[in-house]
Amino acid sequence: MDRLEAMRVFASVVEASSFTKAAAALRISKTSATQLVQRLEAHLRVKLLNRTTRLVSPTAEGRTYYAHVVRVLADIEDAEDRLAAAATAPRGRLRVDVPSPWARFVLLPALPAFLARYPDIRFDIGVSDRMVDLIGEQVDCVVRAGAITDPALVARHVGQLEMGLYAAPSYLARHGTPAHPAALADAAHRVVGFRSPRTGKVVELTMHRGAEHLLPRVRPAITVDDGNACLAAGTAGLGLLWLPQYMAREALAAGALVRLFEDWRLEPMPLSIAYRPNRHPNLKLRAFIDWVVELVDARGAEAVLPR
Repeated sequence: MDRLEAMRVFASVVEASSFTKAAAALRISKTSATQLVQRLEAHLRVKLLNRTTRLVSPTAEGRTYYAHVVRVLADIEDAEDRLAAAATAPRGRLRVDVPSPWARFVLLPALPAFLARYPDIRFDIGVSDRMVDLIGEQVDCVVRAGAITDPALVARHVGQLEMGLYAAPSYLARHGTPAHPAALADAAHRVVGFRSPRTGKVVELTMHRGAEHLLPRVRPAITVDDGNACLAAGTAGLGLLWLPQYMAREALAAGALVRLFEDWRLEPMPLSIAYRPNRHPNLKLRAFIDWVVELVDARGAEAVLPR
């Protein structure tokens, strides 16, 4: 038995709660995965997993063993990466998932500079803001705006998205310009709400001005679950909307949107990169994470993604 391979398979099965998903992620057959774990259990003389037709979960002994295994695997991967780093540059396919507006306005315009620095990295980019099964979908990391509460992920905070409240000139011509944020709760005004694909909840609007704190109880006339769709709905005059400032810059310059209540500050939204906690970032993932931090820092002075 290749004990190291068996440990890798065991860790993947625990993380995926499935032999099928673990085998797919490791690109081996389900039969091979099952046999390796069985041989590991026989070698240790202990049952590591509880198996049902619907779920695979670690036993008490399996949880203890898993905690040791992931540290061992991380140490081995780190040692290999450090040796490889002395002889080679980061290479291989990197699978990331990012929100569609961040891909459109930030990542893709800047990506040529990253690829010039790391020409041997190939990207597979998913564009969404949904919950991603990093194991089952073999995704290396996700970039997400808003709080990341999934305990199965490690989240590295990389910046803050400064927010603003906007409206299209056509909307203001029909409904008038609200004099105070409290007016957003009036029936006379329509609001475009952003519904998080991860939580299903409409993101709330919290505003501050000096000692004043306000959370307008708005009733969205339309809700969308994609940032680009939210921007399109706003520029079409369907309602008032709040957006990260980087998303609104082009529309503001073109006169398609007008910023409202500039003396009020909206609660900023955190921006993070998340990946599996038991996976020490390999060379290509570490290079991408460090580059995103650089990108955020460099654009901070332009108030695109200020920290």
